[in-house]
Amino acid sequence: MTAKPQPGKRGKKSKRVRLEDIAETCGVSLSTASRALAGEKGVRPEIRQRVLEAAKNANYVVPTAVAGQQVIVAASSAAMIDYVRNQFTHYVLEGLKERAQALDLEIVTRPIADQSEELAVLAEAQETDNVAGLLFLTIDDEDMLAATSGFDKPVVLLNGDDPFMRLSSVTPCNRSSARLATDHLTELGHERILFLMRPGRRTIERRYDGWRDGLLAKGLPVSDDLLMTVEDWLPELATQAIMQRIAERGLDFTAVLAAGDSLAVGAMLGIQQKGFSVPGDVSVMGMDDLPQAAFLNPPLTTMHIPMREIGSVALDLLRDTLSGIPAPPRRVELACHLVPRASTAPPRGIALSDITTRQ
Repeated sequence: MTAKPQPGKRGKKSKRVRLEDIAETCGVSLSTASRALAGEKGVRPEIRQRVLEAAKNANYVVPTAVAGQQVIVAASSAAMIDYVRNQFTHYVLEGLKERAQALDLEIVTRPIADQSEELAVLAEAQETDNVAGLLFLTIDDEDMLAATSGFDKPVVLLNGDDPFMRLSSVTPCNRSSARLATDHLTELGHERILFLMRPGRRTIERRYDGWRDGLLAKGLPVSDDLLMTVEDWLPELATQAIMQRIAERGLDFTAVLAAGDSLAVGAMLGIQQKGFSVPGDVSVMGMDDLPQAAFLNPPLTTMHIPMREIGSVALDLLRDTLSGIPAPPRRVELACHLVPRASTAPPRGIALSDITTRQ
């Protein structure tokens, strides 16, 4: 039974739990409790589990020594291609390396194109005592995720997630980000908003869901003809798609929300090459907030994605897992925010004063 403070008196603060308390609770020696929490050899599995559970229940902070160890970053082909093209991966890795330097961890990058290469990386990590764990970067393949089953070192996903929640992950909150972007456009007065995307990744599908959420919240129709897809993230593919649509249908939309800044760049160019202006005739908005977005003509309104923080938070999540305290996998989603610039404006015929009156 928990003691309650007497009326009129202040309750005593809980004393800090010590390692000696954990050892006493489990009926083991101080050295055994220490070795169990540190993951050292020579402790029976059932005792180790008992000590870890006691530490968790008592909110005991387990000191985790990670300095001098390695973390392998297994990067998919999609991540490596992105690294060269539009820098999203570059900034994720930059944040990761900055955090690793602060923790005195060494980052080792391994490209993986298929499951056989992934299994080779898992084997390398398993056989190398100095490897603390793995980070999987931009991986959606179910076979690759399933291959980690039974692996006894922590694995955290960066810029991706496990739909079955077997692995912890860190991503931007893609759905709410796209919802905020759509809200920005609808609040300006836009109703016909194209969503331009390259399908295939769960993270991008969530951006599509956020766009739908924004339209439905305003009572606007969500129809297939407002969704445009391209086969890659290359700006020139977005340019071709936009120009072809305008040639076939005319200007039947007043805004474009692209699932990435690179596609937004292409959309702007396509609109301009067909003789229309941005944002005079069509507002264009991206997602990522890559540095070059501010230097486009006009500067691109976009959603800022915390790319560096994805890397640093993932490494902290991996370090937490190394404490050995039992905890379920976690999905961490980082908030994004709007960066308004000159590529978005009210549709023709709607003045800013009209929008203010509506709101």
